[in-house]
Amino acid sequence: MSGEVPISRVWPAPATAPLTDSELAALYGRADRPHLRVNFVSSIDGAVTVDEYSAGLSGEADKRVFGLLRMLCDGLVVAAGTLRHEGYGSVRLSEPRRAWRREHGLAEYPTLVVVSASLDLDPAQGAFADAPVRPLILTGDAAEPPPGLTEVADVIRCGGDRVDLAAGLAELRRRGLGQLLCEGGPYLFGALTAADVVDELCLTVTPLLAGAGAGRITAGDASPPRRLPLRHVLAAEDGVLMLRYARDAAEPPPAGAAPAA
Repeated sequence: MSGEVPISRVWPAPATAPLTDSELAALYGRADRPHLRVNFVSSIDGAVTVDEYSAGLSGEADKRVFGLLRMLCDGLVVAAGTLRHEGYGSVRLSEPRRAWRREHGLAEYPTLVVVSASLDLDPAQGAFADAPVRPLILTGDAAEPPPGLTEVADVIRCGGDRVDLAAGLAELRRRGLGQLLCEGGPYLFGALTAADVVDELCLTVTPLLAGAGAGRITAGDASPPRRLPLRHVLAAEDGVLMLRYARDAAEPPPAGAAPAA
């Protein structure tokens, strides 16, 4: 795995020497119990997009950590709206990252998990049609899949009109997907927070004032505040900060965190 984009630890125990990919992977790591990690990038004034896309905020350092987090997870969770809007292709990893997964007893690729209440999805989109592992779709009881969708993905029903996220996560863990990475979007993050199932937030802060207009990394109905202590601060040479917040290890697992199969 390459380490072309220098990233250093700022806190705790500041170190000026750039971190290798192996050191970064160890810093983020895999939890010893079922775990939901959320990953977002934002501007310093809180915008989640520039010109309506998150790509305008993401640089090489963020992409490096983004790829490592995908390497570490069992399942990659994304909302249907984000999948459509950001034009997700198939979830694939480089050969060195696939080798890392094999060495650690993991499947070569994580499983894509799409959350969709309406099943307004295109089975011809690369995320489905070109997927190296058959994707899973969490939906409610009433939604009808479009023609061809069940040929390229497994539909898991959990909930009525809305997706019951705690039940959905429990089913994913029953299927062996204990380490989950959510890449958004904001409404899914808000719903996961409201369900109190978020264990960790990895937030990249780009030194950019995006101005008014863009939304925040979270959206939806109001929910009680949740404490999430800071675990580390990393920095790239261009001023990008990578912040990791996570629950205390001694804290009881959140809802939906049944032991992995």
